[in-house]
Amino acid sequence: MKVLEKIVDLQNELFYLRKAGKTIGLVPTMGALHEGHASLVERSVKDNDITVVSVFLNPTQFNDKGDLERYPRTLDEDCKLLDRVGADYVFAPTVQDIYPTPDKRQFEFPPVTTVMEGARRPGHFNGVCQVVSRLFYIVKPDKAYFGEKDWQQIAVVKQLVKFINDPVTIVECPIIRDNDGLAKSSRNTLLTKDERAIAPKIYEALNKSLEYGKTHSISETHDKVVADISSVDGLEVEYFEIVNGDTLLPVSSWEDSNHIVGCITVYCGKTPIRLIDHIKYKG
Repeated sequence: MKVLEKIVDLQNELFYLRKAGKTIGLVPTMGALHEGHASLVERSVKDNDITVVSVFLNPTQFNDKGDLERYPRTLDEDCKLLDRVGADYVFAPTVQDIYPTPDKRQFEFPPVTTVMEGARRPGHFNGVCQVVSRLFYIVKPDKAYFGEKDWQQIAVVKQLVKFINDPVTIVECPIIRDNDGLAKSSRNTLLTKDERAIAPKIYEALNKSLEYGKTHSISETHDKVVADISSVDGLEVEYFEIVNGDTLLPVSSWEDSNHIVGCITVYCGKTPIRLIDHIKYKG
């Protein structure tokens, strides 16, 4: 496995591999890798001849500077994990490498960029589109791999690919959870022992709502999930929205769509740490 920092070095390597007919998979990450990321890399290794993993903490997608400063930085440990799961290249550029000049491009794909996270984190998805489009341009992958934990991000990236007319195939990979149900996340490392003990209550409430939704309306199911999580000292629901899984627009009835997803963001602890998750009701 090679670790490269410079764009030109990576492109030189990939040029000859591509010329030899090798297929290339890309796994974009911001570092602080865990088993969820490992599963994406393993899928790419299975699907492609060459797997590139980018490790880049993208500043343009953070509207909260404190959140950016708190984000874990563990490149050495990340490289050990990536070597173990079979990555061929780690691309770890600096901010100056990715943005030699300020990126003033604006990407808006309503409604997927304007609801839920888009409404609450202004500029977040614009930053995601900036860095993902840069990575696609640099790597020119055949396939790119994203985890379903960031459900809305996948919807945004799919719109981005259409907009820039990139031939890359977006591959969605299932959420990886701890044994107690908590979705794997780089942010989990920021939780204290007590916070980590209550965080699984988020998925517990979502999972219970699958049964609840069989006999109750969407609004009743919504209220039940919020009440269950809010009853836990140390957890505060920022939003829980039950939406069409493709458009991300709210649905008012279980019959409104064949693809319905419940998307949630919860603040955990005193810091607090912002955790996201989702549950599929239909589709």
